[in-house]
Amino acid sequence: MTVFNLQNTEPTGTRLRDLPFMDLYVRIDDGGKGIARYRSPGRDYSNNWSRVLPDQYRAESRLIAEELLKQIDNPDSSYEYDGVRFRQSYQKLANGQQWTILRRINARLPTLEELSIATHIGTQLRRLGQRDGLILISGPTGHGKTTMSFALLADYLRRFGGVGITVEDPVEYTLDGPVGDYGYCYQVQVDNDEDWATPLRRALRWTPRYLLVGEVRSPRAAEQILRAATTGHLVITTIHAGSVEESFMGLMHLAEQAVGNAANFMLAQGLTAAWHQTLGAAGPYLRYVFTEENNNGDPVRALIRENKVGMINSYIDKQAARMEIMKGADPTTGKRS
Repeated sequence: MTVFNLQNTEPTGTRLRDLPFMDLYVRIDDGGKGIARYRSPGRDYSNNWSRVLPDQYRAESRLIAEELLKQIDNPDSSYEYDGVRFRQSYQKLANGQQWTILRRINARLPTLEELSIATHIGTQLRRLGQRDGLILISGPTGHGKTTMSFALLADYLRRFGGVGITVEDPVEYTLDGPVGDYGYCYQVQVDNDEDWATPLRRALRWTPRYLLVGEVRSPRAAEQILRAATTGHLVITTIHAGSVEESFMGLMHLAEQAVGNAANFMLAQGLTAAWHQTLGAAGPYLRYVFTEENNNGDPVRALIRENKVGMINSYIDKQAARMEIMKGADPTTGKRS
């Protein structure tokens, strides 16, 4: 989870919630006596350093350590302290120490405009809400994949209405309930011992217009995602990958373990858009590819079917060049003024 465009890294108050940070590292097996560390949300190298938590926040970090030690039976979960929500992940280290990392969850979901996406790309992303299929978002950890996916879902529900269901572990942004005049969102948290495929199957019985899956986690989940994307739903999901091509290969590798050689055909049929995103000081940088609606002969679909995913890179470059040319086009007609 990432808050975009936060550059200040200095303490701004006497309470921990006032400290601008992305990650907080706390040792929990020694009563919180160990030195907690934090990482700021800045995007330059110096801001990415691991820093010692200032003295004025030590009492709170000890309190957090005591609370988390009581709930390590669930190593990956959500956690709330002093009105701030976190995604926490527990680890027992090789030296026997027990630590947890708390990733701060932004209390307010930003809009697409607030994410500082280039206008012509944002317009294209918004149009995707009227299509079916799969939107696959990849990128490194901490570069805003979850924030982007939720901003898209919220925008689609406000603009186009319908039922949206999120399947997450843990639930991060809170979006459940009415969204806009005609949209409604239900959020499902996956039990820590449950295969993601099971809640995904249940979710599809609710006939959602939009389905957001926090992350592709297993072969059966990958299968369910691809099946949903080819049966009239718009599915938004994320995957850790170093490029668009790697995200395709990663998803197909998982799905192949469940459906065999049909995986690439299902991805080719269901793919609507994919992009790899990284964050800089000015906002997210997207390297993207969009398929043509209702066109099975689309070049990207063809390359996926033929297991030539590595060749998509050149097509991505061509599509980006065309998008740059269309910057000044009318957002409704697509024609340049």
